[in-house]
Amino acid sequence: MKLGLLTSILADMSLEEIIDYASAVGYEMLEVACWPLEKAGRRYAGVNHIDVVNLTQDKAESIRTYCNEKKVGISALAYYPNNLDENIENRKKSIDHLKKVIIAAEMLDVNMVTTFVGRMQNCNMEENLVEYVKEWKPIVAFAREHGVKIAIENCPMLFGKEQWPGGQNMACTPEIWKRMFDKIPDQNFGINFDPSHFVWQMMDYIEPVYEFADRIFHVHIKDIKVYNDKLNRVGVMAYPLEYMVPKIPGLGDVEWKRFISALTDIHYDGAACIEIEDKAFEDDITSIKKSITQSYHYIRNFCV
Repeated sequence: MKLGLLTSILADMSLEEIIDYASAVGYEMLEVACWPLEKAGRRYAGVNHIDVVNLTQDKAESIRTYCNEKKVGISALAYYPNNLDENIENRKKSIDHLKKVIIAAEMLDVNMVTTFVGRMQNCNMEENLVEYVKEWKPIVAFAREHGVKIAIENCPMLFGKEQWPGGQNMACTPEIWKRMFDKIPDQNFGINFDPSHFVWQMMDYIEPVYEFADRIFHVHIKDIKVYNDKLNRVGVMAYPLEYMVPKIPGLGDVEWKRFISALTDIHYDGAACIEIEDKAFEDDITSIKKSITQSYHYIRNFCV
């Protein structure tokens, strides 16, 4: 297992600066944010550390060389929009950029893209599955033709009123994963598993590691703290941010020893990338770097 970092939290640093910093801390991998060069509509989105639209073979070779010199690999190129947006124009825009990310992953010899399936948040699951097959069969086939794996994160993208009622990513439970893979069984299509999203959904995050062992392509290391006093007041039908918050690893409710032990049981040897979304460590760049360093040292106890 290789310990990595999702670059989104370091939005104001260049890729080279992040590689230098990650290498100095001890990180082995980076999951590199590759959003379009435009303002995004939510936090942690819109970060661009590789311009996939204008990527050339020379630039790709330069990035590979710099990574090799610093002994830091790229685990995946990351782009997390709503790829099933009910606004067809927005959906097309997202999918078009996703394909550019896939091509860039091939050029960089990364061969992994992390993203969301997406969801029509005002439609039921049956309607979403119809759209999923229509849109995602060609995307997965396109990725396969370019030798790229796609790893879908299991975040429901349901936090507040903006994503109500259904959220913006349907791939958030083992039952939905099963239906997804039954409909699109391609072996280059899998999961970017983040256990924290199962914690606040009150779900087991250990058994799915074994059930979907052959589909886990990438792992996110992020924690979640559920405030039971708040949950007891608002209930699970409330907006999730009314009773939980993201935390850095070790300061939330994920039992990392059990989760990483399960990953070793299935002989997972891919990237485990820390994702920082803890507002308690966002006062300034010094605070952010402190969270990145602390997370590294905590998780390194389990990922040797």
